[in-house]
Amino acid sequence: MANPKAGPQRSDWQRNHERLVATAAALVARDGAQVSLEEIAREAGVGSATLHRHFASRQVLLEEVFRDEVERLRRRAGELAGGDPRTGLVTWLEELTTSAANTRGLPASLAAGADVDSPDGDTCHGIVREATVVLVNRAFAVAAVRPEVSPDDLLTLVEAVSRATEGDPLTARRLLRLALDGICP
Repeated sequence: MANPKAGPQRSDWQRNHERLVATAAALVARDGAQVSLEEIAREAGVGSATLHRHFASRQVLLEEVFRDEVERLRRRAGELAGGDPRTGLVTWLEELTTSAANTRGLPASLAAGADVDSPDGDTCHGIVREATVVLVNRAFAVAAVRPEVSPDDLLTLVEAVSRATEGDPLTARRLLRLALDGICP
C-alpha cells in the first residue's frame, strides 16, 4: 500500500522549493548574489536545513533563480545565429551585457557557474558559454572578430562591464561598444 503522506510530502517539498526560489530571487535582486542563505530561509518561512536539503550550495540556488533569464538568452542566441555573423555576435554581447547589468547577481553567478558540476553540463554558465562559442565561431569564419579573441575573453569582458554598470544598461552598452570597437574590426 502506498504511503498516504507521500502526496502531501511532495506538495510540501514543491511548495517549499518554489517559495525558496521566489524569495531568493527577490533578495538577490535587492542585495546581490551574496545575500545570506539564512536570510533567504527565514524570509521563505523555512529552516536553514530545509534550504540546504533543496540546494546543495549557493550556486545551485542561483542557477535556479536565473534559469528563466538564461533560457531566454539561449533562445535569442539561436535567433542571432541565423543572421549576419558580426551583427549576431555584437548584438548577442550587447543583449547579454544589458541583461546582466539589469539582473543583479547574474554576472557573479555566471562567473561562479564555471565551477559548478552538472551531470548534463547544463549550467547557466555552460548555456551562455555554448551560445557565445557558436556566435564567435561564426564571426571567426568571416573574419568579423580578431583571431586572438576567445569566447572566454568576451564573457570576461561582459562580466566586467555588467558588474561595473549594475543597474545602468545604457552605460553598460556604451562601454561594451567602446571595447568591441577594438575586437570586431
